[in-house]
Amino acid sequence: MNYLEEKDTQNAEEKGELYRGVGGFFVEIIKIFILAIIVILPIRVFLFQPFFVQGASMEPNFKDGQYLIVNELGYKETDLKIAKVDSFKEITRGEVIVFRYPLNPKQFFIKRIIGLPGERVKVEKGSVFIYNNENPNGFKLKEDYLTKGLVTKGDNDQPLKDNEYFVMGDNRNHSSDSRTWGPIKSSDVVGRVLLRAWPINDVKLFVN
Repeated sequence: MNYLEEKDTQNAEEKGELYRGVGGFFVEIIKIFILAIIVILPIRVFLFQPFFVQGASMEPNFKDGQYLIVNELGYKETDLKIAKVDSFKEITRGEVIVFRYPLNPKQFFIKRIIGLPGERVKVEKGSVFIYNNENPNGFKLKEDYLTKGLVTKGDNDQPLKDNEYFVMGDNRNHSSDSRTWGPIKSSDVVGRVLLRAWPINDVKLFVN
């Protein structure tokens, strides 16, 4: 009888240990989950964000279906409800950025920076001309990233405000961009393309 009671007691202790073990396991899982949120959320909100290219507007440099990593750090204005984090990195001409489409902020576009804040952009005779304080008479923009022989269609004369950028797709004949719907605001910018991560044979890191 005592043996049976001892055995029952032993089983109860084992069950108790097992329960504590399972409970501890779930506690550890919760800790890991919370830690992941603490670490990953800031990365997701402030640092990097993945995007898939859709469409042909940036060919031949970025093609439909390619997987990109966008660097948001410093480029994106973020509203945290309790405080607003302003962008602090300077965007330069020729960089490829992701931004919210001005006519539908729920959509994201990928284009190349052509005109900078305070400049004037002219598109005429198949070329792009930039006017700014350093070049009041303007200069023809050299665009080695375009397909050889490609001309830029359009007839634009666009002055830019201090918070505006003129953007265009590399596939000029198949791109909806600032030539059609005007400049974008700095607050529309999400980030700069940092890495083409897929497909494997097209992996490339884009540095300033």
